[in-house]
Amino acid sequence: MLSRLYIANIAVIEKAEIEFDSGLNVLTGETGAGKSIVIDSLNAVLGERVSREIVRSGSPRAEVTALFTGLAGSTAAMLEAKGYPPDEEGALLIQRMITAEGKSACRINGRPVTVAVLREIGRELVNIHGQHENQALLDPERHVGYLDRLGGIEAKRNAYQEAYHRFCAIRTELGKSDMDEREKARRMDLLHYQVEEIDEAGLQMGEEEELLEQRNLYRNAAKIAEAVAAARQALSGDEESDGALARLSAAVDAISEAGRYVSEMEQLEKRAQSLLYELEECAGELRDFGSSLEFDPDELDRIETRLETIRRLTVKYGPGIEEILRFGAAAAAELEEIELSDEHLAHLREELTVAADAAKKAASVLTAARRAAAKRFTADVGKQLTFLDMPDVRLEVAVEPAELSVSGADQVEFRISANPGEPVRAISRIASGGELSRIMLALKSVLAGADDIDTLIFDEIDTGISGRAARKVGIKLRQIGGERQVLCVTHLAQIAALAHRHLLIRKEVREGRTFTGVTPLEGEEREQELARIIGGTATDANLLAAREMLRENLSPLSGDGSL
Repeated sequence: MLSRLYIANIAVIEKAEIEFDSGLNVLTGETGAGKSIVIDSLNAVLGERVSREIVRSGSPRAEVTALFTGLAGSTAAMLEAKGYPPDEEGALLIQRMITAEGKSACRINGRPVTVAVLREIGRELVNIHGQHENQALLDPERHVGYLDRLGGIEAKRNAYQEAYHRFCAIRTELGKSDMDEREKARRMDLLHYQVEEIDEAGLQMGEEEELLEQRNLYRNAAKIAEAVAAARQALSGDEESDGALARLSAAVDAISEAGRYVSEMEQLEKRAQSLLYELEECAGELRDFGSSLEFDPDELDRIETRLETIRRLTVKYGPGIEEILRFGAAAAAELEEIELSDEHLAHLREELTVAADAAKKAASVLTAARRAAAKRFTADVGKQLTFLDMPDVRLEVAVEPAELSVSGADQVEFRISANPGEPVRAISRIASGGELSRIMLALKSVLAGADDIDTLIFDEIDTGISGRAARKVGIKLRQIGGERQVLCVTHLAQIAALAHRHLLIRKEVREGRTFTGVTPLEGEEREQELARIIGGTATDANLLAAREMLRENLSPLSGDGSL
């Protein structure tokens, strides 16, 4: 759930830190106090699109930080899959900074994240419902997912998707094989050329490195020969001077002579003799290496030609020999695939027919399960609408045939008839704000058990309602708060009195500038705010009504908010 929200330099809010509880949290305040700014701040930190105008005038940047704790297991798994798991205590800290120039920087638990990924994660953490918008419920493409979760038919959907993916895989393979004959001929000519060119080159792994080493040797042949000759002369000497070997041999003989009289010379003689043997081996290796130095100018040309061949192939097929060989293998495999016989193509077509039949059968099972789930869903929503004083509103879950797709062979859409005698229409076409608010609340009451989102936010869900209907909405919000965290911006005392936590958004002017603050209310302060909502001012009558409302609304409710 959302535990804490920190806002800095967002519109009229210079700095505010808001703590939320589980259950129903309400935000109240006078019109223009900044309640919508809190929602805008939440939208911002959850990755939604915001304007640079949101930055407080005169400030270089704005910042919003949201702390989520007690995340559900499915939510934690989703975060893990996206590479942003909760910390060791199961918490998730999201930060977003927006500059006055409109640039944005986002972090999750201190790690940078793009706005796009943050938006995906945010929509799995919080569902914000405004007066005339709800992305999840107003989008028909999402309805089929809700229905499947409500009906507990994910297993049937998974079985269908497995059959559907097999059908798609065979169809793709057949499409590759059964291509246009002219295109096939052109493609085969190109592949033949590529495979032959790579095969004729006869490339070997590590060949390029060996050739470069040989080229370096040939290009520096004279320097190498001169250095080897100098080394041999230093060790073996020549006609004019003794080398190191002769002098070391004389030293060994002298040490040996001294050893006849001094016992301590024995170890020194052995060491000197060992050095002599080592130098003799070095001299032999130099002699052998010098004898092998045969520099053929034609060999250097051959090496250069071979390296040029490799370079030409790397330009076409990859940066190195390994990539060239891999390209050649892939081209050979594609060529073999294109050259499939008509018999194999016929076999693929038979497999496609079988796979299509299996997918259609699985889709039919899924459709039947969805129709049964739709009846239960319709009945459950109807009960919620009756409770919310809308007994004449009728919900219909349309499950209509559609082409096979990853979600099945159904087009699912929630439709509503707002008044008796009126035909059902798409939810998005419902005009009345009060009707839409309660319809959405009824749907969300039923969906609460099927949705994994921990926090629901209702921005002015009380639009167009009052009296008994307002109290029913408040009770329903509190009931949902027994299972999920609920945040609600409201102008109605009937709803505010039912909150587990009441937050006041207050605006004031200091030194010619406007500031907005957030204060949790309890006891008398809460009574004062409820009295203001009821009658505009905290008169004795309004205070009495507020106290009575608190007693009336809270006393008959159990801990989970039910009647």
